[in-house]
Amino acid sequence: MTTKPNPATERAPEAIAGALLTWFDAHGRHDLPWQHPRTAYRVWAAEVMLQQTQVATVIGYFNAFMARFPDVHTLAAASNDDVMAHWAGLGYYARARNLHAAAKAVVAEYAGEFPRTVEELMTLPGIGRSTAGAIAAQAFGVWAPILDGNAKRVIARLAALEAKPGTSAYEKPLWQLAERYTPRVRVTDYTQAIMDLGATLCTRSRPNCERCPLADRCHAYANGSQTRIPAPRKRAKRPQRETRVLVVMDEANRVLLEKRPPAGIWGGLWSLPEVAVDADISALCERRLGLSVENVQELSPIHHGFTHFELLIHATRVQAGDGARIMDASLQWFAASARPGVPAPIAKLLDSPQQMLAL
Repeated sequence: MTTKPNPATERAPEAIAGALLTWFDAHGRHDLPWQHPRTAYRVWAAEVMLQQTQVATVIGYFNAFMARFPDVHTLAAASNDDVMAHWAGLGYYARARNLHAAAKAVVAEYAGEFPRTVEELMTLPGIGRSTAGAIAAQAFGVWAPILDGNAKRVIARLAALEAKPGTSAYEKPLWQLAERYTPRVRVTDYTQAIMDLGATLCTRSRPNCERCPLADRCHAYANGSQTRIPAPRKRAKRPQRETRVLVVMDEANRVLLEKRPPAGIWGGLWSLPEVAVDADISALCERRLGLSVENVQELSPIHHGFTHFELLIHATRVQAGDGARIMDASLQWFAASARPGVPAPIAKLLDSPQQMLAL
């Protein structure tokens, strides 16, 4: 029995980089907002936003973020509430906390100038090897391999790597190949090109191999295994959890929000007060919130999916009595026009027509 040669390892790395760059010149993405100008600050912010999030979603958030925080000094000096408000809706909020912390570190430790080596960049909060490589290559033209989700998929298929994603048998050879394929010239374009190829042609499902510039060099395509590489992760059924939130309104139609702890789900954001699903609402409002309620109305529940579980959010709208006073520093009244950043499902709840109905 003979085994087909592996074109991904037999072809010279220069041939792979050359074919990819030729394709990129004609078909790559050259007008992304973080490319104009392509500064370390803008590349870094974009790379962090793009973790777990698609480009189409990120662009609007990125533009708004840059308008409010145009440089690392502005971001470092901003309040946590301001940063989280401009991140609200993107999810994975630890990214925003790390972004803020890293900005402060760049200002305090590097006088506002981003370090240029992968090793130094990796000392900053929230920056791993691939993100550091992208910043070094994209902003400074420093030779550095990257291995985001798109690049992993491209290289895994080139080498027909069937190991389970997330294991050392998968990650170690991917990094070795990423180092081999990354050229010493046009490294900025190459890193963008491999990300673009994975995002547009070498996609997770239904890859467009017929149009791929690396098809004749791809071992997975040669063997017909491209649709099962990378090996799909076995996804366990996500458990469902339930919670209840209170939509407390006062006489001025302000809503009561609670600052969540800095870590954990929706860490650092403002949200609606969370209570037990079967809580006695009137008694709880008087005991915990220090206010009496006049009306109680059940709202339609909202489903929200997290990475590891599904959350069913029950919501109860209550009207605070006259002269309501809140003593807990984590609780604060907000007018609709001055509402801070809240998690996406909470924003959906507060903005729904049902919620706006008068009690």
